[in-house]
Amino acid sequence: MASSTVQSDSDDGMDEFMDKFKTQRYKNAFSVDNWEEEFNKVPMFMKTAPEEIDPQKYPELACLQAIIHDEDRPPEEQAKSLKDEGNAFFKEKNYQKAILSYTAGLKKKCGDQDLSAVLLTNRAAAHFHLGNMRSAMNDAAAARKIKPDHLKALIRGAQCCIELRNFSEAIRWCDEGLKAHPSDKKLQELRAAANKHKRAAERDARRATAKEKKLHGEKEALLAAIEDRGIKLLQSAKPSRCGSDSEDEDEGSPAAISQLSLDGLSSQEATGAQVFLDEQGSLHWPVLFLYPEHQQSDFISAFCESSCFVDHLAVMFGEGLPPWDTDRKYHPQNLQLYFEDEEKESLYQVNPETSLLRVLQHKRFFVKAGTPSFIVLVNGSPFRKQFLTGKKIHGL
Repeated sequence: MASSTVQSDSDDGMDEFMDKFKTQRYKNAFSVDNWEEEFNKVPMFMKTAPEEIDPQKYPELACLQAIIHDEDRPPEEQAKSLKDEGNAFFKEKNYQKAILSYTAGLKKKCGDQDLSAVLLTNRAAAHFHLGNMRSAMNDAAAARKIKPDHLKALIRGAQCCIELRNFSEAIRWCDEGLKAHPSDKKLQELRAAANKHKRAAERDARRATAKEKKLHGEKEALLAAIEDRGIKLLQSAKPSRCGSDSEDEDEGSPAAISQLSLDGLSSQEATGAQVFLDEQGSLHWPVLFLYPEHQQSDFISAFCESSCFVDHLAVMFGEGLPPWDTDRKYHPQNLQLYFEDEEKESLYQVNPETSLLRVLQHKRFFVKAGTPSFIVLVNGSPFRKQFLTGKKIHGL
């Protein structure tokens, strides 16, 4: 009878509660306007963890954090909780925080070798996704040292080696892994990829070596050809006087390099052209013509040493005069050519019928910056007279 009475009272209470539930709002219910924001504060339903955990704003999460970091718990439990925390950050692609959690777990030194290997491997994965290949490699190696057959550590180590372009080492990691896991497809794929990259790198290295050897041979042949012709290359310093002002000097100045090198052929950077030796053994030089009267210039990228100046002048001024020649006086037959001897402050007049090679072999001609240059003046012009005033003029 008593049991029946209790049941009746209980039912009556439930009915009363349900009646109130229908007519009165629950005091702790989520707001209709911001229920999503409130829902996201519940740890179980959070989409992302907050950057900083305010106990007033996130009391439930703060409580869980306190449990996770409870120093009274055994180190194994703390390390495992930190591993789980790191995994949660990892899933959110928050790799920096995942690394911090895994590192904190490792600092617990729980003594569980399996857990330590997992923490190291997971931290290696986070480093890998951040592009920290060296750190990822170190963690994978440390995990492998604890557990030599740890599959994820072996895979991660091989991946790091490939990213670091150490393909031989990647193959060694894969081979070691395949001994313990002979049927693992990922290791097989990584080994095949590493081997392919290794062969490609070796092929590229052979090609680079062959190309370098060829270029070296071409440079040696070029310098030998210049030296055989007695052509003097001038470095940045001007040639100094050798104690004699005699025009009959047979020796070049000290600044004219006695042992030729490509340092004296630096025109390529400025002009995009450089002297070269063709298959027939002829040198082709970049040559600059200067017109001081009009502050103009012409550039010939490949002037064959056997060609005469008149051949190029006929092309440049034969069919039509340049627009800057308003007086129409730059005709091939009216032009005079000179090269400058800076040391002696002299000019040497060049016969247009002369070949470039003959001029370059002159004892007072120095090729500066890899580009022979010549001054062009109009015969009989007032500017020519003014320009040559006070200068020593010599013939070839």
